[in-house]
Amino acid sequence: MDQAYIENRTYAEINIGDSARLTRTLRPEDIQLFAIMSGDVNPTHVDPEYARSSSFREVVAHGMWGGTLISSVLGTQFPGPGTVYIDQSLHFSRPVALGDTVTVVVTCQKKFDHNNHIVFDCLCTNQDGLEVIRGSAEVLAPTEKVRRHRIAMPEFTMNDRQARYNHVLEITRGLAPISLAVVHPCDVESLKGALMARDAGFALPTLVGPEEKIRQIASQLGASLADCRFVDVPHSHAAAEVAVKMARNFEVEALMKGSLHTDELMEAVIDKATGLRTHRRISHVFFMDVPTYPRPLLITDAAVNVEPSLEDKVDIVQNAIDLARMLGISEPKVAILAAVEMVNPKMRATLDAAALCKMADRGQITGGLLDGPLAFDNAVSMVAAKTKGIRSVVAGQADILMVPEIESGNMLAKQLEYLADALSAGIVLGARVPIVLTSRADTAESRTISTAIALVVAHAKRKQK
Repeated sequence: MDQAYIENRTYAEINIGDSARLTRTLRPEDIQLFAIMSGDVNPTHVDPEYARSSSFREVVAHGMWGGTLISSVLGTQFPGPGTVYIDQSLHFSRPVALGDTVTVVVTCQKKFDHNNHIVFDCLCTNQDGLEVIRGSAEVLAPTEKVRRHRIAMPEFTMNDRQARYNHVLEITRGLAPISLAVVHPCDVESLKGALMARDAGFALPTLVGPEEKIRQIASQLGASLADCRFVDVPHSHAAAEVAVKMARNFEVEALMKGSLHTDELMEAVIDKATGLRTHRRISHVFFMDVPTYPRPLLITDAAVNVEPSLEDKVDIVQNAIDLARMLGISEPKVAILAAVEMVNPKMRATLDAAALCKMADRGQITGGLLDGPLAFDNAVSMVAAKTKGIRSVVAGQADILMVPEIESGNMLAKQLEYLADALSAGIVLGARVPIVLTSRADTAESRTISTAIALVVAHAKRKQK
């Protein structure tokens, strides 16, 4: 058949015994899409845990998924365009499981000249030749020939956000919860994030802020504060100072920003006398799970360093490499971003990128593979890189995106989150303890993922001691 066209067979062209067939393999997304379209979320079809205890012992397709394959044959090829369904009778002999290949055969059984009706025998078998569905269909067959260009349907992508979220949290498997100071959790999302991290087994939270106000918010949520310790302080400034002091005194292994401004928390963190500075420049990393990108993406620095110098960038990229390695990426690929991929003396970002790559060659930055300058498209798209003639082990498959300054980084991260449905998390590195640093507009989900990353970092620091 010419796949560019869709063509029918008229009533007069069909003889008794003529047939047509269609073969299709059942994929997980077929079941999910059918459930979404029909509203049939019977756990037999969509819940693997429940399905294991059912009579089938595994997830199986909706019975009518096979029925739609019969409809597809009748409506698109035999008889095809112009066909009108009159009647359908089906018997379901056995289930169709994931990976099963179903072959549908539709055979002309009877013709009625007075009204152009045709009765078809319908048989669906699996890859073992066993009957899955048997039945009959009666249709009003077309009498006029139709041949038209096949309409290109929109591309459909399944985006299971909950499954992606659960997958990200797998990085914490086998790790014990850490002590976490939550700084001024005085709105719903920040408190919810701390409690979700507790419930997930990531952290034992110490809530640092006005206790009465926090309890009121918990009451509004209907949430339990079990296993939460309180440090009652009157306002956000005091909460930041007390939480930082707790981290200095090894009372907690991580901090989480609540409903206070980032500047207010970071002012206490970077204080030279009482803060949490180390020999490293403090920097922020966005962890992004983008549904259209095949691996996690780290973006740095988009929240702390406004316009970093070359010296600052050395620490920023090293912090990100160290985090990637903690997350299981053995040799992270780092794309140093700029507007163009050629070194241009008039563009500082390209000069810094070239210098960072040479510093990595000389061992001043370790643990990762660096390349730059690279424009964003060349960093994440192999096609774009090849089109521009870029030969690089980093181009098209970056794990880390090093941005020139805070504005471009922040816009990039927010675009991925709001326009590409990326799961995002934010964490500050280079301090004595990891700091969960998210936007006040971020969801509890984002805060929970951020805490999961802090858990991994805190355990890595334990091993270094």
